Amino acid sequence: MKTKLSILLCAIVASGSMLLAQDVEHDVDKGAKDTAHATDTAAKDTVHATDKAAKDTGHVSKVAAKDSAHATETGAKKAGVGAKDVAKGAAHGVEKGSKDVGHDVKKAAEKTADVVK
Repeated sequence: MKTKLSILLCAIVASGSMLLAQDVEHDVDKGAKDTAHATDTAAKDTVHATDKAAKDTGHVSKVAAKDSAHATETGAKKAGVGAKDVAKGAAHGVEKGSKDVGHDVKKAAEKTADVVK
């Protein structure tokens, strides 16, 4: 009877060990699947963040280029207006100088005519 009891006890211990081994295997498998899922999620999030950052960088570059072009265009327009104002001022100065010279020549001619009389 001791032999049968020993065999029965060994069978119970062996089946208990197998159940524990299967439980450990299940836990390891679940842990591996959870790790794979977390890695996959992290990779997707990284790709999404990188894509968004690239789009934002492109947008910022585009806005900066537009602002630079606008500033250049505005500067060119202002320079053109400034050149136009300078040209007007120069023309006015030349015109006024010519009138003054003409007036002085007229005065000199009148004085010369008075002296000749």
